[in-house]
Amino acid sequence: MTAGPAAALAVRDLESGYGEVQILWGASLDLAAGKLTTLLGSNGAGKTTLLRTVMGALPAWKGGVLFDGRDVTKLSPHEKAQLGLVLVPEGRQLFSTMTILENLEMGATPTHARATMREAVNQVFTLFPRLGERRTQLAGTLSGGEQQMLAIARGLMAKPRILMFDEPSLGLSPIFTLNLFEIIRKLKGEGITMLLVEQNVQLSLAVSDDAYVLEHGKVSLQGTAKQVREMPEVRRAYLGL
Repeated sequence: MTAGPAAALAVRDLESGYGEVQILWGASLDLAAGKLTTLLGSNGAGKTTLLRTVMGALPAWKGGVLFDGRDVTKLSPHEKAQLGLVLVPEGRQLFSTMTILENLEMGATPTHARATMREAVNQVFTLFPRLGERRTQLAGTLSGGEQQMLAIARGLMAKPRILMFDEPSLGLSPIFTLNLFEIIRKLKGEGITMLLVEQNVQLSLAVSDDAYVLEHGKVSLQGTAKQVREMPEVRRAYLGL
């Protein structure tokens, strides 16, 4: 996993944090085009901070973010979404008093997504038939699993070229978690470049191409998902082996 022209997204020596508290201390990683990459790390390692800084919700103190070789570090989240960078945030952040369909329409904010919104709605309802059946239901009345499906579907409405997930299975039942990973596997088959931050390490490594381990705001380990899974420190710390 060396840096190079194949990297759809390159994070270089990123430093960031909250207020005066520094969380990232020079994190670097590459997302290969069309591949699924998992970012592992314990609570407080800086995974969410990295996603938010890449997206532009937090300012980068040092380092940079390259999208297809272009420096997008200082662009706003809206500008990055226009380019095709989309984050499905932890906690879903849906519009609870709006219907499923209205939430999906809110996701199609980039200019390139508005033109094909009807087609995109049909596509996500094919991927998530349960949402299609309940399109007029208020988002706030859905179960946790259904809300997570809607959060992902809303992200897909933006027609992402790079899709980032922050703890998508958090709070989901085992059945919903398996369904979720099956959907992620399907998206991978469609060639969407993805970055996955996920508590279920076993499933994450099973579906991913590449993997990184973040510790104390820096990448400590990296390799293919298979290589990382076999590393003794990963087996001890994350897989209980």
